[in-house]
Formats: sequence, C-alpha cells, structure tokens
Amino acid sequence: MTNLLPWIVGLGLALIVEALLARYEVLAYSVGWRAPSSVLPEGVPYARGAAADRPPAAYLVYLDGIGKRRAHDTRDGGQLVKALLAGAPELRVLGQVQPYSPLADPLADRPVWAWLRRHAGLLLFLHNVMQTFVAADRRYRPFYNRAVGNQIATQLRLAGYQPDSGVPVVLLSYSGGAQVATGAVDELHTQLRAPLLLILLGAFHNGANDLTYAEHLHQLTSASDRIERVGTWIFPQRWRLFRRTGWNRAVRAGKVTVHRLDPATHVGPRSYISPTAQLPDGRTHLDRTADTVIDLIRAHYSATTSTDDRSL
Repeated sequence: MTNLLPWIVGLGLALIVEALLARYEVLAYSVGWRAPSSVLPEGVPYARGAAADRPPAAYLVYLDGIGKRRAHDTRDGGQLVKALLAGAPELRVLGQVQPYSPLADPLADRPVWAWLRRHAGLLLFLHNVMQTFVAADRRYRPFYNRAVGNQIATQLRLAGYQPDSGVPVVLLSYSGGAQVATGAVDELHTQLRAPLLLILLGAFHNGANDLTYAEHLHQLTSASDRIERVGTWIFPQRWRLFRRTGWNRAVRAGKVTVHRLDPATHVGPRSYISPTAQLPDGRTHLDRTADTVIDLIRAHYSATTSTDDRSL
C-alpha cells in the first residue's frame, strides 16, 4: 500500500491539472486569443480516395477515439480508414481532424507533450478523455461545438467540398469522437448546407446536442461494449426519461437506427476494428465494420440520388 501511495497521489494531481488545462483551448478560442490552424504537416493530404477533379459520391470525415493525437492516423483508426478506402474508392476520406483540440493543434506535436509521450504516455490519453468531458459540459459545449465544427468545415473545403453542392458528408466517429460528431452538426449545416449522415461506432456521448440537421444516425454497437454502456448510464440526457434532449428527440423522430456488431468489444483483441478476431463467416471484426459502414453510406447516397431524380 505504501508503494502505491505516490502513484495514487501523482494520478490525482495529474487529473486536477488536466481538468484545468483541458478548458484552456476552448476558452482561448471563444475569446479570440488563438485561431485554429488549417495547415497540415508535410505529407498529410487534405483527403484520400476519390479524385478531386469531380465530386465524389460522398465525403467521409473520420473522428477517432481518444488515442488521436496527431494529424496522421492512429494504428487502429488507420486500419479502418485503409479498409474504407479499399472498399469504397468512390469516397473522399478525411482522417486528419483533431476531435480533442478546438484549436486543431495536434497534441503529439507540442514539445511538452512529445516529452510526456516518451515518459508518461498515459497522460496523452488522459488529456483526450478530459477534452471529451469538456465537450459535453453545458458551459463549454456551444464553444467547443462551434470550434470543431468550423475545423471540420474548413478541412472539407480544403479537400474540395463545395457548399450547397448536395454531396453528402458522413461523420464516422469512434468512441469519444461521437461527442464531437453530434456537436458539429449545427455548424456544418450553417457553413456548408450539406446533407449530413452520422455513423457512431461504440459511441461515447452525452446525448445533449441538437441533431435536427442530421438526416440520419446509425448506431453501431455491441452487447460486449462496456465503455459505450457506461456512457448511457452516466449522462442523464441519454435516459429515456428526459424526452426533450437532442438524442431522445432524434430517436422519437425515427432518425436513429441501431446495428448490432456482437460480440465485438470497445477495445482490445476483439474490438470493432480488430484485424485478427474472426467471425463465423470468416471475416475479421475490421472487415465487418468496414463493410457495414460502406453499405450504410452507399444505401444513403443511393436513396438521396433517387429522391432527387424523382423531384425533377
């Protein structure tokens, strides 16, 4: 017990420091001290996939989980992005958005955090966890939503998106990225007037954001995903009792469709995006998740195209 005490005290201090620092970026943005950066590191494209010389079938923005700390893909998120690019070459895919930085400032590129990554890597994840709760906090949520929504809109324009073009924008989010995806809906509608489809994978979010301008939401979940289940417990806005929250209004409006990806877990060797865990049909969990996402996107833009054709 004596040996554990310094670690417990250290972790407690780290939590207090992170709770204070996590608010800095959104406050700096809201008062105009700092502006988000739109410049990407050398070698990182604004989008991958379909060529930029003609409109793709859809733009897909991938908002990663709490492991996201640089413009480059994370290990697991990168595998999912590669699978989507291989299976759906008609999409233009953006994976560089920083869900846990209102200033679009990659955490791993900051000198202090680069040092911490080598000596106390756990703090990198702790930082992003805290940012998720800042994004969910009613005091900071409007500013956070506007900042990251603006970041996504800027990156989409740089990737070739034309406002009012009618080309669908898909926000594919994993874990805490769902808090950011649901919060970005209003700002993306304001700036781009784009048809918005949300696909939430193992979603951890508080359910408070207004989803009026989302055309549909697909919730990819599993009975073995304990982290997602915790989110439905700790955030009252997700409880059915609170009928007027953004999430519950969307559910009642028929905008939310649930898809089961059992027996996948949230993280680990049997996660949704595991390239090794196999299903009875021989596919890996990664294959099934990528196939499901692609099928949902294709069904959505095919239905949108058919509706547009009938209206002519």
